[in-house]
Amino acid sequence: MTNDMTELQRERRMGALGTESDREVRRISLADLGSRRAEIADELWSAATDIGFFQVVDHGIDLADVRHAFAMAEAFFALPEDVKSLRPKRYNSGWESLTQVRPSVGTPDQKESYQVTLSNMDGLWPTDAELAGFRQTILDFERRCWTLAMELLSLFADKLGFDREFFTRAHDPASQSYQSTLRLLHYYALPADADLTGVWRAGAHTDFDCLTLLFQRNGQGGLQVCPGKEMDDQVWTSVEPSDDAITCNIGDMLMRWSDDALPSNFHRVRSPGPDDHRGSRYSIAFFAQANREVSIEGPNGKYPAISAEDYLQQRISANFAR
Repeated sequence: MTNDMTELQRERRMGALGTESDREVRRISLADLGSRRAEIADELWSAATDIGFFQVVDHGIDLADVRHAFAMAEAFFALPEDVKSLRPKRYNSGWESLTQVRPSVGTPDQKESYQVTLSNMDGLWPTDAELAGFRQTILDFERRCWTLAMELLSLFADKLGFDREFFTRAHDPASQSYQSTLRLLHYYALPADADLTGVWRAGAHTDFDCLTLLFQRNGQGGLQVCPGKEMDDQVWTSVEPSDDAITCNIGDMLMRWSDDALPSNFHRVRSPGPDDHRGSRYSIAFFAQANREVSIEGPNGKYPAISAEDYLQQRISANFAR
């Protein structure tokens, strides 16, 4: 583990523009999972240990449900600011705008978000009078994301030598200690003539969770990944958005849980180039984060056991309490 100054310097290097590489972000089909379980687990492990990112198709979440969730997200972000501000972000729930400052760039991400953590939503839902059907649509979609995330984590459990339900038990949505979060994201439109030097829709960062599922739309790109082994050279790979593919990445929590076998790598959302579309960009992310009391300890005991709550607080402090 590096000291804070070294880590901060490293993160600020990640804010540099760098160069681009066309290395592959693998697309993995989950079709016939029951009969292809070992094969798919091997494919996921290979992709994850390579760059920490992969995309899944044939994943079982109907495209109509994805589009409906996006439509509800757009409708929420189109509400007047005085309505959205009635649900201010507290920890990992509620609405925020231009508040997330990455150490890698030192400026706010050019976005707003609405976060749903089931154990912490009292008073944070818009009413049906404000946005009819929003709550039920988002709850249904959160459940679909949880189900897929647990399926994927069960495949990583196979490879790590844990039992198949290990991670499912650790992410119990019925518990008041549930920490997994669904995040609706709106990256603001940018003026065609704006100078975007040093402006990032999302500065370089790693995720704190076990596994992230990211839903993107065709034509709304900008996501880039930089594998850790290429960090010093600042070699970034763009992840092509696709309506039918879910982009997945390993987070810090699973990296620790795997004794560092699975890397949690830096990624960012760059601002549009001079010839790119500068309209709004929307995405939806699900962060699978173990329940607060769950103990994180790898199969080989590389690190001392730590509760998921303490681990997340540790990572948040390391990244934002500068």
